[in-house]
Amino acid sequence: MSVKTQSPVMATAAAAPPSLLTQVGMAGTAAVITVSFIHPIDVVKTRIQISTEYGNLGMGGTVKKVVSDEGFTALWKGVNAAWLREASYTSLRLGLYEPTKVLFGANDKNAPFYKKFAAGSAAGALGSLAGNPFDVLKTKMMASSSREVPSMMATAKDLFANQGISGFYRGIEANIARAMVLNGTKMACYDQAKGYVVDLTGWSKTSLMTQFFSAVTAGFFMTCTVSPFDMIRTRLMNQPADQKIYNNAVDCAWKIATQEGPLTFWRGFMPIWSRFAPTTTLQLIIFEQLRSMMGMKSI
Repeated sequence: MSVKTQSPVMATAAAAPPSLLTQVGMAGTAAVITVSFIHPIDVVKTRIQISTEYGNLGMGGTVKKVVSDEGFTALWKGVNAAWLREASYTSLRLGLYEPTKVLFGANDKNAPFYKKFAAGSAAGALGSLAGNPFDVLKTKMMASSSREVPSMMATAKDLFANQGISGFYRGIEANIARAMVLNGTKMACYDQAKGYVVDLTGWSKTSLMTQFFSAVTAGFFMTCTVSPFDMIRTRLMNQPADQKIYNNAVDCAWKIATQEGPLTFWRGFMPIWSRFAPTTTLQLIIFEQLRSMMGMKSI
């Protein structure tokens, strides 16, 4: 009986890694699925950051007030803008991490942490440039206290009419800084934590338990490093069109620190962590599973 052998051409084709577009698409899919469940926490976090009233109420009190005053669906205000934001911003910052690691020489198992952080930061900066307009729309829609769920198109038209195209890039400098710190911390800590978990437990890098504990660890450190940038970004993006409270990110940081105290930068720490922990965990696990399905190695 003859044995059929696979031709070298077919073998090469079968082993070919997915294209960059495929990797970005997988990252975007994981992000959109995740944000659909996590968005209410983001609404609560944003309300606490922009208002001392909500800040004093805390997470539970803010949820009660929003639902009581605006209805249950208010917790999903701006979710359509969030979908577009994730499809642009997160798909790039997550999908470009692996190619950027190769570019930065951080693809080796023993690569230093700073190279992984630099690769994650670069991918985050590129993603934030694409996602900033949707980030601005999402922030404004989530901050709306009207009982009627705001329309994304109406919000975009109003923003353009009052501020022009530059309105969609309000807070861009803070957003890029936030994205660099966020993605650098997220991907580097996740990457590094997986090595520690594997060494301590003997689990494989593809194990769901390895991915879960590594993602939870990354989520905590992300909250610590990103909270100040998140606060500045939210304040800048939510400025009223008819008054300029903050001139730029530095001015915003200075005024928050001197007028409200340095600890204000970490106001909303718990809702941010409550958002980052499940978001990071779900995003990375779904992304890893999609990579596995496509025949790619684990991060």
